[in-house]
This record gives sequence, structure tokens and C-alpha cells, in this order.
Amino acid sequence: MSAAALVSIALLGTLVGLVVPLMSRRFATADAGSWAFAPPQPFRGPWVAPMVAASVFVGLAGAAADDPALPVFLAVGAVGLVLARVDLACLRLPDPLVLVAGLLALGGLTVAAVLSDAPGRLLGALGGAAVAGTAHVLLAVLPGSRLGFGDVKLATVLGLPLGWLGRDALLAGILLPHVLQGVLVLGLLAARKVHRDTALPLGPALLTGAWLAALLT
Repeated sequence: MSAAALVSIALLGTLVGLVVPLMSRRFATADAGSWAFAPPQPFRGPWVAPMVAASVFVGLAGAAADDPALPVFLAVGAVGLVLARVDLACLRLPDPLVLVAGLLALGGLTVAAVLSDAPGRLLGALGGAAVAGTAHVLLAVLPGSRLGFGDVKLATVLGLPLGWLGRDALLAGILLPHVLQGVLVLGLLAARKVHRDTALPLGPALLTGAWLAALLT
């Protein structure tokens, strides 16, 4: 992908990032100052969301520049940014947002498969959703599990683009979020920022893990 195209995608991501806080407020039930997992104050400025969104978009564009499903990845990423912010605010992944992400992924990948004459990749996407959903259902029903079914639904949706990218991306996208979450929890426990029974959002880790899987595979 050319430098000009990457700059354009970065600008698009920046614009999306400007909208993310506004959209997240419509779905978050907690007050703006009472985040479930409160980030340090320097990371809550108005410039953070645009920078994060631009990074997400540029990363996806660099990793999937020649993939016909790149617009789908960007659309799902945009909704994912809102979901992550809502989950951080109130430990909730609203069903309407997850449904929008799922419809964008399924509809967009179907169109991409038809236009690129790649029905096998669409089957891979559907299989990825089934595998990711089943794996997280099993995790959710384990004794003592704190995995919510909002997390299960999001993991299922993310299985669509991950399955489109292939088996390696799918496996990485299933495993990486839990590795990231485990490292985060251990760090917070060591710093005495949380207790063992403190509820923490998993949605941001699911989304970050899926993004990293797309970049690394």
C-alpha cells in the first residue's frame, strides 16, 4: 500500500476516533468519571481516542493491504473501539453494538467473497466464528469463570474476520486476549491496583488480541 493511501487511512481513523467518545457515551451507563478500569489521567485526554483509532486503522491497512476484506476489518475495528470504551466504562458490551459488528462482518465478508470469487474464505470465516464462540462458551461455563456472555458474543463475532484470515490468525486471536488479560491482571495485582475479586473488562483484550493476530499472522 502506498504512503498516500496509508496517510488517508490514518486520517480516516483519526476522524473515527473523534466520534468514538461521543458514541460510547450513548451506550455507557456509568458516569464519565467512574470507569470500571480507570486508566491513568494522562491517557484520558481528548487526543487519545483519535491516536488509538489511527493506529488501529493503519495497522490493519498495513497487514491486509491486498485483502478484499480490508474495508470490513476497518468497519469492525471502528465499532470495536466503541465497544472497548463502553466496556472499560461500565463492564458492559451492549448487544446492539455487538450485533452491528456481527452484521458488518458477516455481510461485508460475504460481499468480499463474492467479488473475489473466494467462497472457501467465507466458509473459513463462518468456521472461525463457530470455533471462537464454542471455545468461549466452554470457558464461560467453567466453575468460577468470570467470562460473561457478552464476551462470548463478541468473541464469536471476531471469529468471522479471524477465520477469514486463516487458521493461524484464528488460533492467535483466541489465545492472545487471555494472555494479555492474564499479564494485565498480574501487573495490577502486583501494583495493588486491584484485588483478586475485582471485576475487569475482557472486551478490550478480545479486541486487542484480534487486532494483533491480524497483524502478526
